[in-house]
Amino acid sequence: MAKKSEKKEGIKLIAKNRRARFEYHLLQVVEAGLVLTGTEVKSLRDGKASLEDAHAKITSEGEIFIHDLNIPEYTHGNIMNHDPKRKRKLLLKRSEIRKIEAKVKEKGVTLIPTMLYFKKGWAKVEIALAEGKKLYDKRQDMKKKDARREMDRAMTRRYKD
Repeated sequence: MAKKSEKKEGIKLIAKNRRARFEYHLLQVVEAGLVLTGTEVKSLRDGKASLEDAHAKITSEGEIFIHDLNIPEYTHGNIMNHDPKRKRKLLLKRSEIRKIEAKVKEKGVTLIPTMLYFKKGWAKVEIALAEGKKLYDKRQDMKKKDARREMDRAMTRRYKD
């Protein structure tokens, strides 16, 4: 179910990368447009996409491309269907790209797509500057999550009695 804020802004969620918050510390989030073909848009409107293995790279020409974003072929398409795993160009202002490029040059910082959605009819992707988490960071997150879950269970038991 979409949140009220998402409905107001005209956002229709297509795919979300849930593993990103578990695997990485998200430092900064940026919204970017996508260059797509017609069958890709139709497939996205059907709600079919996967951000699992996707990542973004900056080319030497100063453009950002998203790699391994899986948009399956459109079911009602013809032989001119798109390649599901092709690299797709992201649309950002040159100044934004320069800022991102400066941060990516730091050791251990990468670009990870976190969400894919339609905003006012335009396909958008939310990319995050991210640092990989260490194993002990992941363990701490899991402990916090378990403790929060136990607290919630105790509270619901208390109110039921």
